[in-house]
Amino acid sequence: MVMEDSEAPHHLLLLRNFMSQGVLHRQPLLYASPAHSPRAFLGTLPAPIPPRTHLHTPSQQQEEDLRIAWQYKKYFGNEQMFVESHRGNHWDFCNEFDLRKSLDRQLLGAAHIDCVNLQDVEDLASLRDRCSAFLAPFARTEEGITCVGRVAIQSFCSPQCRYSNSDWDMLFFIKSLRSMLRSSNAVAMITFTPSVVSSSSVCMRWQHLADTLLSLRTIPDDDKEMAKLLTDYQDMFGLLHIHKVGRLNSQVPVILEATTYSLKVIRRKTLVLERLNQAPVDASGGGSLGGCSGSSSARLLDF
Repeated sequence: MVMEDSEAPHHLLLLRNFMSQGVLHRQPLLYASPAHSPRAFLGTLPAPIPPRTHLHTPSQQQEEDLRIAWQYKKYFGNEQMFVESHRGNHWDFCNEFDLRKSLDRQLLGAAHIDCVNLQDVEDLASLRDRCSAFLAPFARTEEGITCVGRVAIQSFCSPQCRYSNSDWDMLFFIKSLRSMLRSSNAVAMITFTPSVVSSSSVCMRWQHLADTLLSLRTIPDDDKEMAKLLTDYQDMFGLLHIHKVGRLNSQVPVILEATTYSLKVIRRKTLVLERLNQAPVDASGGGSLGGCSGSSSARLLDF
């Protein structure tokens, strides 16, 4: 589950990558959204970035300084080769996407994608039946995993939905979906805005039900204090915080090296998550930091 930021649609970037990855791996997808035309959202799914081995061969390394037009021609040609070479049943794992380009229409046409308009859902019982019918072919068997399904639900508790005031019905739906996923070879991603949920206790129950819980936060452009603390602050547009990581059949919590990551777009096309790097402290205006034995007054950045 991903807790949305009410001030910025950063959750759509994660949702698009999640859905594009499923389409590339030929995994059936169920997409539910409060938008009037959920299928139109499929046209915004990003295209995969070809591996560097496809873009540059050893003989091409000396041609890096050619004209820009030739570079673009070479890029698009190799990208088409990459798409054509992956039209079979086997797909390499892909987690890098070009936000400037849309996914190939032939891939969308060949994929099994079921779209649901949440505004047309009268009650969550019908949505639960829709999810149950979608996940039925992915029931776990002794034969192993043959195919994996994906469920993507955008802005689950949107005020535009008729069930938005039924907190306990939404809680029961999440419990039911979780139990169905436990017995299926499938994964689900749900985004919601915590401030929209009328009851804080119900919102906390939602968070406890999630196997993996993330939250997004936008970064103001004029936060001078944060700009002094973090390097590459001008390249960041948001923060991703990891509240919980799923771990089944174990009571030992996962200890992460970092729980907060910065959201960046490299070269205006690739979404990147990076660990926060603390900017060096400028001690030119202050006194000596002293030795390692300690100091009389505590500082914010003492090591």
